[in-house]
This record gives sequence, structure tokens and C-alpha cells, in this order.
Amino acid sequence: MGNDQSHHHYNKNLKPVGRTLRKNMTKAEVCLWKYVLKENQRGYTFNRQRPVLNYVADFMCKELKLIIEVDGSTHDHPKAFKKDLERQRQLEKAGFTVLRFTNKDVLKNMDSVIQKIDKAVKALE
Repeated sequence: MGNDQSHHHYNKNLKPVGRTLRKNMTKAEVCLWKYVLKENQRGYTFNRQRPVLNYVADFMCKELKLIIEVDGSTHDHPKAFKKDLERQRQLEKAGFTVLRFTNKDVLKNMDSVIQKIDKAVKALE
């Protein structure tokens, strides 16, 4: 068995949680997956609801070490916002780049979301 680096900090203990989240994706997550990230549309493979460290990332490209999070309105609450910042800090400390979008961004400004993802992909290549 390899080290955390070779497995991109995969957390097998969160596998059931990831599976449940994949079955219950939000509308914004489904749209981002279907129209932007699925089937190498950006030139790279993305995984949905990928266990990493002590979290489940909404979308992750292992090759680029890129994580994309789609936040619903519950993330606006100060406690949730603080948790999100800590989560992002831990992921970045492990070497990941984290992009965050709101559900509203994904559903109403998809072109802008795609541009930001493509820009990040280019920067990480």
C-alpha cells in the first residue's frame, strides 16, 4: 500500500458517505457534473464526491490536485463558513487547489464558472 501522496489522501472510511452524496447530488452539482466535468470534458478526469483527508470533496481531479466545491445556502451561515475555511486550509496544506462556487453561480452564471475552471486547469498544467 502506498503513502497518502500516491493515493491523493484518499480516506476509505468516508467511501460510504461519498456514495450516499453521489446518489443525492444537488441540482447545481448535477449540472456542473453533466455539462462541465463528466467524461473528460476539460481534458482531465474528475471524480464526484471523492473522500479526501477527513472530507468529501464535491469534485476532484487527482492529476491536477484540483478540488471544486459547490456551496448551497447553508454555507452562508457563519459557523459553516468558518468550517469551510478550515477545510479549504487543510486541503491546500495537503497540496490541493480549491475552487469554490455557489449553487447560484453554477445555475445562473455557468459560463463564468467554466471560464474560472478552465483558467485553473491551464494554470495547474
